[in-house]
Amino acid sequence: MSEATTPKQMPGPEESRIIDAADILLDARRTGRPIADLPAKLQPQSLDEAYAIQDRMIAAFGDIGGWKIGAPSPDATPMYAPMPLAWIAASDSTLAGERWRYRGLEAEIAFLVGRDLPPRAQPYTREEVIAAMASCHPAIEVLEPAFEDPSHATRLAMIADLQMHGGFVYGPAVPNWQSIDFTKERVMLAVDGIVRVERTGSNTAGDLLRLLPWLANEGAARTG
Repeated sequence: MSEATTPKQMPGPEESRIIDAADILLDARRTGRPIADLPAKLQPQSLDEAYAIQDRMIAAFGDIGGWKIGAPSPDATPMYAPMPLAWIAASDSTLAGERWRYRGLEAEIAFLVGRDLPPRAQPYTREEVIAAMASCHPAIEVLEPAFEDPSHATRLAMIADLQMHGGFVYGPAVPNWQSIDFTKERVMLAVDGIVRVERTGSNTAGDLLRLLPWLANEGAARTG
């Protein structure tokens, strides 16, 4: 990673814990032997530490291809995680291999950034950020955590584990997406031709588009 994407320097003991925690998560993913949770002494104690673990993990997986971002409620502060470029594929791709164990699927909305939004002193407005988006795409995120059962892991450990990210598949660009009411879009999940989920689209963050300026401002301030 470049120096610009490195968070503030952690003191020696904290940095050592972050390195050890990241190595355990990476080992669980690489070997296909998931863990119940991080050991108590290696649990991240803050969001800064969770993000620092993310930084070390993404450095092991190569270039960043994008960012996932969400919030648990309309008033909650968003959380984000980098997505390895090597794990991003276009629609109709086949994802195969031993690392596909958990195979959680989430229907997502993705935006392709068409113009750089470098960190600056004056925050970007919502209008500026939306104007910088080149296109909007339906997408599937594949969840592949380092944990046997993510619901039994601590929240900060889950965030540290790239927010359970395991893969990303994007569909074709949607025309005139600015006129879409994302709260009323329908979503359906079918497996082997059998519909498993069908409902009206929604996002726990409330206003989906509020996530974009937050990432451009708050997220970029930490990641560069």
